[in-house]
Amino acid sequence: MKFTLSWLKDHLDTTASVDEITETLTDLGLEVEGVENPADRLAAFTIGKVLKAEKHPDADKLKVCTVMTDEGESQIICGAPNAREGITVVVAKPGTYVPGIDTTIQVGKIRGIESFGMMCSEREMELSDEHNGIIELETGEVGEKFTDWLAKNDPAKVDPVIEIAITPNRPDALGVHGIARDLAARGLGTLKPIPEVSVPGAFPCSVSVSIDESASEGCPVFYGRLIRGVKNGPSPQWLQDRLKAIGLRPISFLVDVTNFFTFDRNRPLHVFDADKMSGGLRVHAAAGGETLEALDERTYTMQPGMILISDETGPESLGGVMGGEPTGVSDETVNVFLEAAWFDPIRTAYTGRALKINSDARYRFERGIDPESAAPGIEAATQMILDIAGGEASEVVIAGKTPDTTRAYRLDTDRVVSLVGMEIPADEQRATLTALGFSLDGDMAQVPSWRPDVMGEADLVEEVARVASLTKLQGKPMPRPQSGVPAPILSPMQKREQIARRTVAELGYNECVTYSFIDKASAELFGGGSDATMLGNPISSEMSHMRPALLPGLLQAAARNQARGFADVALFEVGAAFHGGEPGEQHMLVTGLLVGRTGPKDVHGAARPVDLYDAKADAEAVLAAMGAPAKMQILRGAREWWHPGRHGKLCLGPKKVLGIFGEIHPKVLHEMGVKGPAVGFTLWPEEIPLPRKSGAGRPALVLNDLQAVERDFAFVVDADVAALDLVNAAAGADKTLISEVRVFDEFVGGSLGEGRKSLAITVRLQPSDATLTEKDIEAVAGKIVEKVQKATGGTLRG
Repeated sequence: MKFTLSWLKDHLDTTASVDEITETLTDLGLEVEGVENPADRLAAFTIGKVLKAEKHPDADKLKVCTVMTDEGESQIICGAPNAREGITVVVAKPGTYVPGIDTTIQVGKIRGIESFGMMCSEREMELSDEHNGIIELETGEVGEKFTDWLAKNDPAKVDPVIEIAITPNRPDALGVHGIARDLAARGLGTLKPIPEVSVPGAFPCSVSVSIDESASEGCPVFYGRLIRGVKNGPSPQWLQDRLKAIGLRPISFLVDVTNFFTFDRNRPLHVFDADKMSGGLRVHAAAGGETLEALDERTYTMQPGMILISDETGPESLGGVMGGEPTGVSDETVNVFLEAAWFDPIRTAYTGRALKINSDARYRFERGIDPESAAPGIEAATQMILDIAGGEASEVVIAGKTPDTTRAYRLDTDRVVSLVGMEIPADEQRATLTALGFSLDGDMAQVPSWRPDVMGEADLVEEVARVASLTKLQGKPMPRPQSGVPAPILSPMQKREQIARRTVAELGYNECVTYSFIDKASAELFGGGSDATMLGNPISSEMSHMRPALLPGLLQAAARNQARGFADVALFEVGAAFHGGEPGEQHMLVTGLLVGRTGPKDVHGAARPVDLYDAKADAEAVLAAMGAPAKMQILRGAREWWHPGRHGKLCLGPKKVLGIFGEIHPKVLHEMGVKGPAVGFTLWPEEIPLPRKSGAGRPALVLNDLQAVERDFAFVVDADVAALDLVNAAAGADKTLISEVRVFDEFVGGSLGEGRKSLAITVRLQPSDATLTEKDIEAVAGKIVEKVQKATGGTLRG
């Protein structure tokens, strides 16, 4: 929305400067996007007087002029035909930038004679296209700033143009009068009332107007009036200057007057050449397929439901969007039909978007103009046409009824503190709303018809706070509900997610945030892809299903990294996976993925391919950080996307699975385009039992002052016996004394025979009451041998 300072002052009696106005507009919520002040680029030009003008000795068309300036007499070479003694001119002294020729004036020699400046034409100063001679001023004092002279004699040429951004909820600010109202409410001046105009009809209107039932919601009211005997032509200079200043091209007076009221009062109008119309006008909804050649010289095909204004021959205008070329006015127009109607915002937006038409009328109607502005708008426009173009006006013809937008809300002056945090006196609140056009009856505030955005009590508070200025709002810390350490905000599950993220990141993984949608083929690899998790309206074929696990997204990310030369990656994600399509059919997962080698190659050979023990160690570290018990069982039997012989389930029991670690199945890697090896882990934070004590305190530190004892055992077992089964059996021999059991050697074949192997373990005994004797150690060793033999069938190796 653009307007000039002088245009604003037609509606606002103010002495505020441009800077004060722009700062206030932004503070009111009407953000200033730019200010174009012509006086800024003309500030260095001054007025001078030619004292003498003599022919240049070496050039017939040049004159050597002696010019009196504010710095004394100056010699200037000039080639203008009207350069002569006695005229008052505009002078650009050395160092002055001349915008019309994009040059900074310097002292120079022309045909051997020095010139100390320039006398300017209007085109050189970008005031007009006139360049047949230099500017001759009828008045002006030597040394006076040219901008000051323009402000007194031709203010339109130095009228600042202000451009503001309009949010969709403020259609009232799409007119200069609405902007002035806001500034007046802030106290930056006094709002000038719009004169009430009523033009009596000199004869009955011969153009009838009707609104079909199908269009009653899209166009509930239509005002029209015939004005005959007008003389169309160029607009007055003041009107042309205003339209040009805001970027509009003056066309003819009858068109320019509609543009003027569109920006002046946010009241779009339209004019038809009445002599080009056939019969009356009918407002109706398009059936679809109708065509209209619009004023932009393009032909549009209507869709069903669009609002059309038609005469007996067919469509003549597209309601709320653009008029038609067949009935457009021209310089030969004598009789004109003036229209002021109200069109539904939603229907107007639908029409404009469908036909890709952008116009000032559409921009305003789709945001919602004042439905009560049709009557005063048509009267004011009629009066301007009669004053400038002559003619006589008919009676106003009205079809339909103005929509009833009356509504009132209670003004609770105490809510400003609770909603905004500002203390504003009740009298000031009431005065603010009154200045904005609200009518107050006790505590009830009647909303003006031009404010469709005010829809509740809170909106009244917003208006009061906006005008009072939110810059006065002072930040205050929120009061604590109770003294001391506040209660935790995060739930246990949220806390576990936070701990998991930090822990996995500390282990050297990079976090990924992948889409919750994957393609069907990838979902099927991980037990998903059913109709229950299929999206009804997917973004693309690659995002057709909800993900059943986090591994697909991480594997896809790894494949993209490998394709770009990054073969060794460590990725993780914390998020939800979905086992159904209903609310609640989802579960939280923590998933990590290692691909390639553990690190770059070095001279010590530290780099090696990742294996399941890397994944196991990381999974156990994350579980421990989230509060899982220290001792867990490791079982087999994971789903098919894990390697059948190189994985493990971290369990508290056969049915209580906390996580899975291991190698990804080679078939899955092939389908996902990942070059192995690849290992990973998936953890279920929700399966970890909650601690019995909810306090923040830690248990007492237990330190043993007695010497620990370690004993080694080698058992011969069948080759298919799992080492973990042997370790668990040994650890269960004496849960009080045995603190740790670990495997340190495996021997297969040889003298043991086919299908047999030897597993060597170290058992650490940690006494707490008394130092262990040899007898005590032997007793525990016997229990270990017995437990292992019973659980695995193993025997001590001789």
